[in-house]
Amino acid sequence: MSLPSLVPHRGRRYAVTARILSAVVFSFLCCLSIGIPLAVLPGYVHNDLGYSTVLAGLAVSAQYLATLLSRPHAGRMADAMGPKRTVVAGLIVLALSGLFLALGALAPRMPVLSLALILMSRLGLGFAESWVSTGAITWGIGGIGGEHTARVISWNGIATYGGIALGAPLGVALSHHFGFLSLGVVGFLLGAVALPFAMMKARVVPSHGERLPFKSVLSRVSAYGIGLALGSIGFGSLSTFVALYYASRGWQDAALSLSLFGGCFIGIRLIFGNAIDKFGGYRVAIVSLAVECLGLLLLWFGTTPHASLAGAALTGSGFALVFPALGVEAVSRVSNHNRGAALGAYSVFLDVALGLTGPVGGWIAGLYDYPAIFLLASGASLAAVFLSFALYMRHGRPPRTETADARA
Repeated sequence: MSLPSLVPHRGRRYAVTARILSAVVFSFLCCLSIGIPLAVLPGYVHNDLGYSTVLAGLAVSAQYLATLLSRPHAGRMADAMGPKRTVVAGLIVLALSGLFLALGALAPRMPVLSLALILMSRLGLGFAESWVSTGAITWGIGGIGGEHTARVISWNGIATYGGIALGAPLGVALSHHFGFLSLGVVGFLLGAVALPFAMMKARVVPSHGERLPFKSVLSRVSAYGIGLALGSIGFGSLSTFVALYYASRGWQDAALSLSLFGGCFIGIRLIFGNAIDKFGGYRVAIVSLAVECLGLLLLWFGTTPHASLAGAALTGSGFALVFPALGVEAVSRVSNHNRGAALGAYSVFLDVALGLTGPVGGWIAGLYDYPAIFLLASGASLAAVFLSFALYMRHGRPPRTETADARA
């Protein structure tokens, strides 16, 4: 149900934001749980359990595999069962994920059992992420109306990246002071504490209508998803290889570049959150991807740490609005009762892009050194610019009759 039109404009805007935050807070708590073990888990599997670095990496990537596989199902759940049930189910799995991680920490002398429990925890965390995130977005949109889709997606992104950014240092501090077991305990508590609040929040009645087959939904949003995937390569390249890039140059403060990226990402979303409503998703995507391309070119060409920092800042500024800008146009290609499925299908392209960037980028670095990764990513962003422009020419321009009426 939309907000009453009698509410004053400013008060209405704050009320809309409050409703959005009441939904995306669950994404924040979920991603906080994701970030907490992120920096500690590989070292625990490798050093404490004695497994290879390959298995240590698998322990982390298992979550992303589960997220990828569960995205379509999460969208269908949100459409058919309603976003509230989807979020509640995700929070239950989130709490269980923390419990399995804690149990894995209690069995260090049985490394096979410990690793199995950790992998179960990571798989559960992947399912929880897709259910909570997709459910929270559809819950937010359903509560305030489809005209605020871009704002809901933008705020959900802030909650997602903010949760991971806060979770990683928190996890390191918890592990240092209380041991690895504390990571699982906190993860369990985050899911358990959030659950009653989700159950008390007003539900949104699922819209009724024909449910399109997932293949049909996928075909409608695939062009937008490809644009998202091309634009996400820059983010994946920066987050995965910037530390190695700095080390190969003998530079310090690689973490500062990631902080600048994240700060600019969140800042742009906060400052220009209404740009998509004002100018349309296509135009914002074109400008955003062009800025990201420039930032990645700076990272490729940069010969000093300052140039690389500027490149990271530009990359974060450009990437900030890519997901919501193309996402709002992708969702508009389906009816309201297929909105969750569209979001799930659209997000799959992000998961695939981030999953492939690591191995492909590592192969390129082995052949041509680390700057070549950013050159490839800039080319991908430029291709996304052309794709977004083509989509705008096909779907985004007003009909000629409207243009003629406006001139008249």
